[in-house]
Amino acid sequence: MTNRKLRMGMVGGGIGAFIGGVHRIAATIDGEIELVCGAFSSNPEKSKKSGEALYLPADRVYGTYQEMIERERQLPEGERMDFVSIVTPNHVHYGPAKAALEAGFHVVCDKPLCFNMEEALDLQRLVKETGLTFALTHNYTGYPMVKQARDMVKNGEIGKVRKIIVEYPQGWLAQRLEVGNNKQAAWRTDPKQSGIAGGMGDIGTHAENLAEFITGLKIVEMCADLHIFVEGRPLDDDGSVLLRYENGARGVLFASQIAAGEENALRIRVYGEKGGLEWFQMEPNTLIAKWLDKPTQLYRTNLGYTTAAAKAAARIPAGHPEGYLEAFANIYRNFAATVRARMNGQEPTEHNLDFPTVDDGVRGMQFIETVVYAGSSHEKWVKFGETGA
Repeated sequence: MTNRKLRMGMVGGGIGAFIGGVHRIAATIDGEIELVCGAFSSNPEKSKKSGEALYLPADRVYGTYQEMIERERQLPEGERMDFVSIVTPNHVHYGPAKAALEAGFHVVCDKPLCFNMEEALDLQRLVKETGLTFALTHNYTGYPMVKQARDMVKNGEIGKVRKIIVEYPQGWLAQRLEVGNNKQAAWRTDPKQSGIAGGMGDIGTHAENLAEFITGLKIVEMCADLHIFVEGRPLDDDGSVLLRYENGARGVLFASQIAAGEENALRIRVYGEKGGLEWFQMEPNTLIAKWLDKPTQLYRTNLGYTTAAAKAAARIPAGHPEGYLEAFANIYRNFAATVRARMNGQEPTEHNLDFPTVDDGVRGMQFIETVVYAGSSHEKWVKFGETGA
């Protein structure tokens, strides 16, 4: 019977990285996981310094992810890492994920899943063949009120969904920061590191995933307009997409990184036959419900009327702010509970399994490839999954 913290190895996330620190905080909030090793940079010296800053023993800090996975695999079962957390730019997701799965390690990977569709499908195959647990950090699905919205839609409270409007405006790339010393801007706007999409791959995928998570509906067709506003930038920094969903619902998705003055203003509105729901990431403890025949209601995190899934995702008494880090941590907590249950020969609970998987990652890659194709196609509507290849 496994009764200990899960041991995490990290690929990427060294000194100067943003998302690596977020992952480390999120993974350890609940005391279920400890960082035991890492290959924190493609530069071995930087990886070493990052490991020192994290107080790791020198022999558990590696120069490459290949070295880390091979040497950890050779350690006794009671010492080696249990899973790998991948927090690198997009083009370095597939290699460590594939190597980890083939070596028998579970995986947590930042989004998007991979650099291209071929890599995504290969990882999906490997996860199925190995039976290992794979989590994708679409962290916005971890918010309690997002789960509340999903459950209300699923329970039919707003009726059949008719309209979905999801938007993710940011303003941080309104100027060409990538030509300076801004590492985050540099790799996100570089096709060799980011892939074929810029803003749509970085934040548009969050919007796509959130809409499908809450509604349970899949996109079947889209009409896209992608644009580059900042001169000299090779990838899209703004886009608008019309969507058609499998039940006949219509949607609008807007993602922009040149919306001057905006921070991370992710917002979704879902309208059904009987009512509508609205959630805003910058006010995450509140879900607004609007009705045809009664006053508008505010649902708040961790109050008695919320659903079981929303309660399970809440951590502190109502009225205390819960935000980005806690939502991120919910993915790690559920992932850890699932891995531990399977280690002990038990079936994970429904709440344990409530995190994005490799299948969501494949869906995200299909969205990226389809929306880029739709943005350049002369056809008005493009079927989801169509790339013109």
